Amino acid sequence: MATERECNLGSGSQRAGAWKVPGSKDAESRAPSPTRLRVSGFTSVCQGTHILFREFSFIQATPHNRASFLRAFWRCFRTVGKNGDLLTMKEYHCLLQLLCPDFPLELTQKAARIVLMDDAMDCLMSFSDFLFAFQIQFYYSEFLDSVAAIYQDLLSGKNPNTVIVPTSFSGQHRQRPALGEAGMLEGVEASLFYQCLENLCDRHKYSCPPPALVKEVLSNVQRLTFYGFLVALSKHHGINQALGALPDKGDLMHDPAMDEELERLLVQVPGLVNSATPEASCLPSRIPPRVGSPWRPLHHSRKVDAESDGSTEETDESET
Repeated sequence: MATERECNLGSGSQRAGAWKVPGSKDAESRAPSPTRLRVSGFTSVCQGTHILFREFSFIQATPHNRASFLRAFWRCFRTVGKNGDLLTMKEYHCLLQLLCPDFPLELTQKAARIVLMDDAMDCLMSFSDFLFAFQIQFYYSEFLDSVAAIYQDLLSGKNPNTVIVPTSFSGQHRQRPALGEAGMLEGVEASLFYQCLENLCDRHKYSCPPPALVKEVLSNVQRLTFYGFLVALSKHHGINQALGALPDKGDLMHDPAMDEELERLLVQVPGLVNSATPEASCLPSRIPPRVGSPWRPLHHSRKVDAESDGSTEETDESET
């Protein structure tokens, strides 16, 4: 009997050993090792994908994170530009929130203001115009806040520099109106503005455009407004190259690596091979439609508005 009991225990222990219990050596061998996790993390950082779906405090924490977010936004939504779609500020903000759920509306509004200037904030913008304005506003956010304060001081007759050398111009400058419409329209003297910005770049702890390129921008005009300065920064080829996040404007709609990756993924999805192209991105198609009207090309919506009798309902062409 003892022998039979021992045999039963032995066979039971063998059966128990056949189970793959958590914590066993087999399960541990399938789990990623710490070294593999570190390598995967470093690869994600190098590729710039580590910022996807992260909180805003993370994506703005370092210059590399900011550049990676700009590049990710361009690669995900460049099909908006390819299709020629014009979007409002709120619609661009929805796209930003797809990549960063808590992205602040204020930054999107500031970027839109660079494009729209004095126009209403609900006006339509092209993808390229918004993207390059957003690049300047997002990457150099803290620097531009300081620039805005300097500009307001100059408008009100103050010189933000520590050392003030009295000149005939400075006396005239103090007689100008503080913040009236006339002052906003005529702007400030470009040479004095550059002197202040040069000192700012020397002591600023955040990222700022190369001083030589800022001087180049300001050397082409005698006077300029604050938003005129931001527009010039956003359109400057050298500043875009120095930042290194986006391609030149002429190459903005071309991304062969992304097209190849999309083509590889689409082939794996049944039913999409014939109906989808490598240039189509699935992310914009998930944007909720505008309130009161379906998502459709801009020229079509204008045609409907022009021919309608005030009703927002669409008519079926087959019924006419």
